[in-house]
Amino acid sequence: MPTLSTSRTNQLGDELFDSLRSRTPVEPLTTREPGITVEDAYRIQEQVIRRRLALGDRIVGKKIGLTSRVVQRALGVSEPDFGQLLASMVATDTIAMSTLMQPRAEGEVAFLLERDLTGPGVSNADVLYATRFVMPCFEIVDSRIKDWRIKLQDTVADNASAAMFVLGDRAVDPRSVDLSTCGMVLEKNGQLECTGSGAAALGSPVTCVAWLANALGRFGISLKAGEVILSGSLGALIPVTAGDSLQLSIGGIGSACVRFV
Repeated sequence: MPTLSTSRTNQLGDELFDSLRSRTPVEPLTTREPGITVEDAYRIQEQVIRRRLALGDRIVGKKIGLTSRVVQRALGVSEPDFGQLLASMVATDTIAMSTLMQPRAEGEVAFLLERDLTGPGVSNADVLYATRFVMPCFEIVDSRIKDWRIKLQDTVADNASAAMFVLGDRAVDPRSVDLSTCGMVLEKNGQLECTGSGAAALGSPVTCVAWLANALGRFGISLKAGEVILSGSLGALIPVTAGDSLQLSIGGIGSACVRFV
């Protein structure tokens, strides 16, 4: 249940919005509001998104975070979280570090929907039926919370730490590949950085999208045809700095690359 007043919720949302604009991190919300709930955090996220939409941005999809069991245990949570993808987050294969604060990169499978998904009751089969194609993807996460000192409520309020995303070089039919066993290889500056598989994300990226549709369904929100859905990291988060180049390959799907300048 929410514990913060609407005025305090909006105040914290405005603070995170200002942090995004100024590239100045803020102290964790959870240290200043010990009683903050996850419901409060999603209300704060909504205020951040309202402020961004008011500047002419638009929603182009959703992202799922905290799909890794290891990360869930570290934060003491039992389910993922979600955030909004905005048009301003779509990136090319070259990203200026001046637009970010303390970025990290992760390899994911992106879904492009051709039909709406409305929970509850969405199954993995429903997700496959609704998906036009899947693509390899880099998600660039970034925290407006100082030094990444986050708990679940902090990252939820901060739009699930979303920053930018880069789609890869191929679009494939999700029914033509086993998304639970597809292997991921991520290289940084030509050296192997991490490996992973589809099973790292709740057993399958498809399961992640079904979870999201059902979670949003509780609030009367649907995943819409034409939206991009980032289904969660298949491996470790990779810190990046200016000059770094990353290459991602996901078996049966394709590759993606990104360079930071």
